[in-house]
Amino acid sequence: MSRKTAVHFGAGNIGRGFVGLLLDEAGYDLVFADVSEALIDNLKAAESYTVHEVGEGGRDHVISGFKAINSTTEADALTAAIAEAEIVTCAVGPNILKFIAPAIRAGIDARPAGADKLVVMACENAINATDGLKGFVLGEDPADVESKAIFANTAVDRIVPNQPEGMGLDVNVEPYFEWAIEEPAFGGNAPQIPGATYVESLAPYIERKLFTVNTGHAATAYFGYGAGIEKISDVLAQPELKDKIYAVLAETKALLVAKYGFEPQVQEAYVQKILKRFANPELPDTVTRVGRSPLRKLSRKERFVGPAAELAERGLESTALQQAMLGAMLFDVAEDPEAVKVGEILAANSAEDAVAELTGLEPNHPLFAQLVEVATRAKAQRA
Repeated sequence: MSRKTAVHFGAGNIGRGFVGLLLDEAGYDLVFADVSEALIDNLKAAESYTVHEVGEGGRDHVISGFKAINSTTEADALTAAIAEAEIVTCAVGPNILKFIAPAIRAGIDARPAGADKLVVMACENAINATDGLKGFVLGEDPADVESKAIFANTAVDRIVPNQPEGMGLDVNVEPYFEWAIEEPAFGGNAPQIPGATYVESLAPYIERKLFTVNTGHAATAYFGYGAGIEKISDVLAQPELKDKIYAVLAETKALLVAKYGFEPQVQEAYVQKILKRFANPELPDTVTRVGRSPLRKLSRKERFVGPAAELAERGLESTALQQAMLGAMLFDVAEDPEAVKVGEILAANSAEDAVAELTGLEPNHPLFAQLVEVATRAKAQRA
C-alpha cells in the first residue's frame, strides 16, 4: 500500500524543518513547491536532508523520499500533484497566500470525481490564515470547491533561526514545537498527524501563541536592537531587558486571562517557557532577522496593536507593549524594505496620520492618543 501524499508550499527552513518533518513522520510522501529555482533544484538533486533539534532533549531527523516542484515553471506538475494529494499545507507568509491560491484552486478543480476531500491548512503566523487562503481560493467563482476540499485553521509554533553557513538543505530548529488544528472542520475524520493537537476552538490557542511567542519574540528583537545587541539569546541575558520583555508578556497575559479564562498560573508557566526558549544559546538567532518586517508587525491585528487595542478597550494598561512598538518604529535596518517604509511614513506625516497609516486604528479608539505620543517620540528620535 503506497503512502499518501502531502504538497507543501514553501520549501524554506520552516517548511523543511517543521511542517514537512511532521508530515513525513505522519507517513506522507512530501512534495515541496516553491518559486526559488535554486532551492527546488537542490531538493531535486538531494536524496535526503536532516533536521537538527538543537538544545536540551534535541535529536536529529532524516527526511528522504521527497519530491520538489517549481511552482512558477512546472504549473502542470503542481496541478497534478495537488489533484492526487490528501493534504496541502503552506508556510509562505500571510502576504503570499493570494499568490499560491490559484495553484491550489487548479489542483482542486482537477481532482477526480469521488476522491476524498483535500485537506488545506495554512501554517502561518497569522490569525485564521486558512480562512484567508480559502477566500483567495474560492475567489468570485466558488463552484464545487467546498465539495472537494476541507479548509482547517491551524496555529504553529517552532523557532527556526538563521542557519549557519554551509548547512545546505539541513535545518537547525529548537526541540519544542506546537501544531494546533481546529477539529470541527473535519466532521470527526481528521487526518492522523502525530505531534499535532486537535482542538475544538482554535482562537484561544492562536491568540495565546501570537500574543505570547510572536509578541515576545519581536519585543526581544526591538529591545535588543535598541541596545545594540546582535543575538536574541544575548538580549535575554541582560536582566533589565529581560524585565522589559516580561512586562510586555505580563500585559498580554492579562488580556488572555480576561478574554479566554486561562488560569493565571497556567499562562504564567507558558510565559516562563517562552522566555526560556528565547534564551536558548544554541539558537543563533539575530535581532535583525526576528525584527524584520516591522510594517506588518505594527498592523492592526498583529502582535502589538492587536493586544494593546483590546487592553485599551477593557480599560487595562499597555505601557510595555507601547514601548515595544516604539522599538519597532525605531528599527532602522536599511536592508529591510519595511523598516525603511516605516521611517518614510513617520518622516512624511504628522504623528496622528502616521499612527493611522501604520496601525489602522481610528482616531476615536482609546489606544489612538497613546500611540500618537509613541509616534511623536519615534519621529523625534529618528529626526
